[in-house]
Amino acid sequence: MKKLFGTDGVRGVANVYPMTTEIAMQLGRAAAYIFKGSSKRRHRIVIGKDTRLSGYMLENALVAGICSMGVDVLLVGPLPTPGIANITSSMRADAGVVISASHNAFQDNGIKFFSADGFKLPDAVELKIEKLIESNKIDALRPTATEVGKAFRLDDAAGRYIVFLKNTFPPEMDLSGLKIVLDCANGAAYKVAPAVFEELGAEVIALGVKPNGTNINAECGSTCPSVISEAVKLHRADIGIALDGDADRVIVCDEFGNEVDGDHIMAICASDMLKRKLLKKKTLVATVMSNMGLDIALRKSGGKIVKTDVGDRYVVEAMRKGGFNLGGEQSGHMIFLDYSTTGDGILSALKLLAVMRREGKPLSDLAEIMIPLPQVLCNARVSEKRDILTFSDVAAKIGDVEQKLGNEGRVLIRYSGTEPLLRVMIEGQDKYEITTWANEICELVKKHIGEK
Repeated sequence: MKKLFGTDGVRGVANVYPMTTEIAMQLGRAAAYIFKGSSKRRHRIVIGKDTRLSGYMLENALVAGICSMGVDVLLVGPLPTPGIANITSSMRADAGVVISASHNAFQDNGIKFFSADGFKLPDAVELKIEKLIESNKIDALRPTATEVGKAFRLDDAAGRYIVFLKNTFPPEMDLSGLKIVLDCANGAAYKVAPAVFEELGAEVIALGVKPNGTNINAECGSTCPSVISEAVKLHRADIGIALDGDADRVIVCDEFGNEVDGDHIMAICASDMLKRKLLKKKTLVATVMSNMGLDIALRKSGGKIVKTDVGDRYVVEAMRKGGFNLGGEQSGHMIFLDYSTTGDGILSALKLLAVMRREGKPLSDLAEIMIPLPQVLCNARVSEKRDILTFSDVAAKIGDVEQKLGNEGRVLIRYSGTEPLLRVMIEGQDKYEITTWANEICELVKKHIGEK
């Protein structure tokens, strides 16, 4: 079991364990040791960050740790998480590090790693890093003289990433005539995102582009889509695009200010790729949290869906294992594996805009491809996390509901990873009916293992 790493790197309140400078330096030392291996050549690790105040102290601690193991550092400053992955692989670096807590508030921060190929580290490597820190095995390994690492600033990193993104957009198209409201969440994309859309010809109304170290994700960005919704209506824009703090996810609004989430974007892009015979194995990868309306939309377009556990890393793992090239989450993490190794909010927005251009239709028309099923969520606070199917009455009730729903809905039951809660989610055609069923299941669970 991992103690430091969660589902997306190490994360927590900055300057409180495990997000301390001491742990950051140890992470840097351990990672440098692993990625350096036994090779005698000079090794390099890329470090990027978002705009949080605490990024400075964690960046310096990581640099100290990495350089102390004889590995050089390439500093790129504020850059989206997918930009770090891209720079890592294109610069032939040995690894990449991102200092960011994504969509969390500014007081939090995180550290996550990419391997040389730009993909997030598998659990086994993260566990190896933890064991090195725990065992103190590398404490005595301290290069001296010319063997100590150096830190360099890569001044053209943003420019490299902007060029990469523009090259993912069809060369025969541009964005001239489009008015875009763009919310960068006062985060890592505050410079690169406006440049990409403007250089492709769009008129950009940029919001959330004045970071001060504490306003990242503060009532802005993908976690607060009402901001772009109102701005789209005010400026009569064609689309609103909202990124999160590290710009690996995106939520958009159509020309009327209606929110279009990750499920809708995936339905639009997957359908377009099916039509052009570009969706590998006619399959989209999504998580169990995606609305069943996405399944229905893909079936109608001639495709199918593979479902994974919640988390973009599991989506990517399934894509690589199955040979698929499009996947994502309802929250706006989308992976276009033909272009990027991780979720990229700007890239996803460009792919959506390309469909709008190709079809000559407004986003509101394209979004009609998916009609989300009504969805209800009921939480039962529990005293222990047991297999609820061992309770005959609960199992019978779930079976009865699933039989009544048939192919027109589903039941998803899972325990919270951070709280003593059992979550019962039901999708179906009748909102009143599924609400009743969800509450009934919760009450049966409480009867057996409810918190006293």
